[in-house]
Amino acid sequence: MLARLCCLLFFVGLVTSKTVKRDVKALNEIKASLGWRVVYAWVGDDPCGDGELPPWTGVTCSQQGDYRVVTELEVYGVSIVGPFPTAVTNLIDLTRLDLHNNKLTGPIPPQIGRLKHLKILNLRWNKLQDVIPPEIGELKKLTHLHLSFNNFKGEIPRELANLPELRYLYLHENHLTGKIPPELGSLPFLRHLDVSNNRLTGTIRDLIRNTGDCFPSLRNMYLNNNQLGGGIPEQLSNLTNLEILYLSYNKMGGTIPARIADIPRLTYLYLDHNSFTGRIPEKFYRHAFLKEMYIVGNLFKPGTRPKGSHKELEATETDMLF
Repeated sequence: MLARLCCLLFFVGLVTSKTVKRDVKALNEIKASLGWRVVYAWVGDDPCGDGELPPWTGVTCSQQGDYRVVTELEVYGVSIVGPFPTAVTNLIDLTRLDLHNNKLTGPIPPQIGRLKHLKILNLRWNKLQDVIPPEIGELKKLTHLHLSFNNFKGEIPRELANLPELRYLYLHENHLTGKIPPELGSLPFLRHLDVSNNRLTGTIRDLIRNTGDCFPSLRNMYLNNNQLGGGIPEQLSNLTNLEILYLSYNKMGGTIPARIADIPRLTYLYLDHNSFTGRIPEKFYRHAFLKEMYIVGNLFKPGTRPKGSHKELEATETDMLF
């Protein structure tokens, strides 16, 4: 009963408090630029609601002292057309910004760096262009960055390594070029790195040239469908939390180091459509966790599968090994 009373008092306080003018102005500017698909659901002048009208769809507000502030903006899958709404960067208390699956064009404005409280930035499945602004590296609380399925070009900014809380980095399906910044390896909590389906060059050795705690938390690494060269360095075995390694459709070569089979929880290994040579080390067939290993489209020497192969691994490799 007491909990219900507290919730009721909080709600009453929320609807009777005023929304900070800065956020009201910013949301109304956004409303004017988004088009009818969103506007029809955004009724009234106050995006946080005024007691008679509810908050605007996709807008979440929180109490901050005597005022309300906008903390989340989620407007996705409604075919918003036009440039990225710069007024969004005036919502400086945002913790979540989700505009994915629309038709936004143009660049992300450098003012994005103003959103110091942002934890989740999701802009995937749009038509955004130009380079990824280095100012994203100023969002120190960011944990999720989704920029995939756009038209970004240029290099991956090194400033992304300044995001100490980053856990998920999705940059796949763009037109990014250059080398993957090795500075990303210093991110202590990064679990998922996907830069596949770009035009990236360089080698894995360039990426993990740092020793010690390079990518200490990384579980999934998707580097496939790029223009990476060189071989697989033994240092890759230092990524002891790695579970998925996807290197397909690159320009890599050389033999496969047996030490890679020492990655304790490696579960999926995709090496297909490169120029790897030699034989697959026997240790891979006896790996405790490895379930799938694709090697078709390489230059491996013909031979027989070692006795005692892991049955589950063997079943997934039919007509693919040797």
